[in-house]
Amino acid sequence: MALSFDYTVRETFSNLRRNPLMTMAAVLTVAVSLSLVGGALLLKQGVTRATLQWRGGVELSIFMKPDASEAQNTAVQTELSNLPQVRKVTYVNQDESFAEFQQVFSNDPATTEGITAADLPPSYRVVPKKAEFVEPIGSRFEETPGVYSVAYAKDTIDTLLKVTRIIQLAIYTMAGVLLISATLLILNTIQLAIFARRREIGVMKLVGATNWFIRIPFMLEGLVQGVVGGGVAALLVTLGRTFLQRNLESSSLQLIRQMLVSGREVAGTAIFLVVVGAAVGAIGSAVAVRRFLDV
Repeated sequence: MALSFDYTVRETFSNLRRNPLMTMAAVLTVAVSLSLVGGALLLKQGVTRATLQWRGGVELSIFMKPDASEAQNTAVQTELSNLPQVRKVTYVNQDESFAEFQQVFSNDPATTEGITAADLPPSYRVVPKKAEFVEPIGSRFEETPGVYSVAYAKDTIDTLLKVTRIIQLAIYTMAGVLLISATLLILNTIQLAIFARRREIGVMKLVGATNWFIRIPFMLEGLVQGVVGGGVAALLVTLGRTFLQRNLESSSLQLIRQMLVSGREVAGTAIFLVVVGAAVGAIGSAVAVRRFLDV
């Protein structure tokens, strides 16, 4: 028996209408769990953006004045290279600083507007041999000619990373439990649909309907529930990001503004959530069909 597209669509949505409460519960559970996942992913992306200049063990940054002379830059680099407390020094020129600046503030056009590479200071990223060397190293350069400022943000960054790791772990744990619950709800919804149509299925087998002719509408039912749940989660995450950006982009704390993710990152996360929702629905429906549909 050939599988008709019209028949498949009609039967799929007919099954969804037969169990509206179970369908709604499954969709909402998928949506809530994936919203948590999306929030955790965007939080991770925001923290990665905010901590861009502190990667690789960098404990302090020495920012030079944009108009510092070559001799002043050379003097600072030479002194850093000769200090026994320093493990590694990386020079970031103005073009590299500008590229990093654009990446960090890609979500905040008002901040980047009118800024060029010539406006940004080059810097030296310093990795000390021990954490206790940070203050002594930095203090040597605070009054050095050509130095604009010395930044000691590593402790704050470490604290931020530890806190966000704990938050992410808690969110992923809750989301995992809810995703399992959503899969089971979809499975139960399909099971009820199969039970409600058991006589019709028996008749279809008697008249020669193939296994896939019978199974496909039930499998699509779970897939639709997962996709809709993922779509709702994507919408919630996008709206949540928009709300936070409107309220935090004017914050006086630069670190907070740096954590706001870009529209491209939100779009990528939204697509990922829909795909995961589809996978959850497909898994739940596939298990249900294999376990409860004897064809």
